[in-house]
Amino acid sequence: MSNDKDLIQYDEEDAVKFIQNYLPQEIKEKYTNDEINYIIDIVYEFYEEKGFMDDNSDTDFVVDIDEDEIVSYVLKNTKKDKINDFSSDDIAFIIQGELAYCDSIGIFE
Repeated sequence: MSNDKDLIQYDEEDAVKFIQNYLPQEIKEKYTNDEINYIIDIVYEFYEEKGFMDDNSDTDFVVDIDEDEIVSYVLKNTKKDKINDFSSDDIAFIIQGELAYCDSIGIFE
């Protein structure tokens, strides 16, 4: 899923701006940039736990991302950390925005 080139291209501030523009207006108004960045961090923790970001992989492989599983993981962590009261639908939109950002900078090529 990633290599050194991809990590250089990924910019957290740009990702958050992209996601804010991606979100429907009613969701955009609910969450701060810091909260969106927090969700992105949890998503990347999920990717790491699943081995999607393993730099030791010599071959290209297809990553099957289960959005429902990621949403559940994020909600579990936000409840554990007592951060905001995110809805599963809102989390799903934020994740879709993050995936769209990654696609826009060519990480999935």
